[in-house]
Amino acid sequence: MSAVSEKFAELRAENRPALVGYLPAGFPTVEGSRRAIEAMIRGGVDIVEVGFPYSDPVMDGPTIQAAADLALARGVRIHDVFDVVRSSVDAGAPTVVMTYWNPVERFGVEKFALALKAAGGSGLITPDLIPDEAAEWTRAAEAHDLDQIFLVAPSSTDERLAMTAKASSGFLYATAVMGVTGQRQTTSSLAPSLVARVRDVTDMPVGVGLGVSNGEQAAEVGEFADAVIVGSALVRCLLDAPDEEAGLVAIEALARDLRAGVERARA
Repeated sequence: MSAVSEKFAELRAENRPALVGYLPAGFPTVEGSRRAIEAMIRGGVDIVEVGFPYSDPVMDGPTIQAAADLALARGVRIHDVFDVVRSSVDAGAPTVVMTYWNPVERFGVEKFALALKAAGGSGLITPDLIPDEAAEWTRAAEAHDLDQIFLVAPSSTDERLAMTAKASSGFLYATAVMGVTGQRQTTSSLAPSLVARVRDVTDMPVGVGLGVSNGEQAAEVGEFADAVIVGSALVRCLLDAPDEEAGLVAIEALARDLRAGVERARA
């Protein structure tokens, strides 16, 4: 059982959804991303997603794109991603990497799996890799006890939901809206029905992402999801801050607000 699965089992016993926080490695700097993730964890994030900055992100909205562009411009490298994962795990949170598939393929699938495992990572979220085309990653992930976290969307058929759930481990990532990532004023009305459809085909934990930006929304999503996934709102704390220290204060404060939201979700 991975550290992610252990965390979900622990929180299920507490009847509380998990808070999952995302931040790209190397943003605002490599050391800055380590410090920001530590601040997120102090604020109450249960599971960390370390983003792999990529030059052609098809799913990311403008906030995460801007953060990735800054990380790439400042010279972030693949070994930095694994160093940030190691730092996140050392800070006390189960940690996964979220990446498009091209960097993994270029680095070498088996080599990537080995490096991720060595860093203490629990698995990989692959927004542009579907189970039908993931045979090579499946072999490597299973060989090194890494979770394969695939995505489902409101447009997924019931057959596709069942197939994706069967191929996944750790948790299933439900994108609650159609479109790219980003903060929204309200959560998606499609999310509850998508999670309900997923529950018809699997008892695997379901995390809902795309749009949550405050504790009130986290509480709303936490009523029906096993995990509330937050990315753009946390990244925005650093983008909008006048300096790194102010950004760290802001990101910890937002994490505390989000954690309070998930804690009252089922109170």
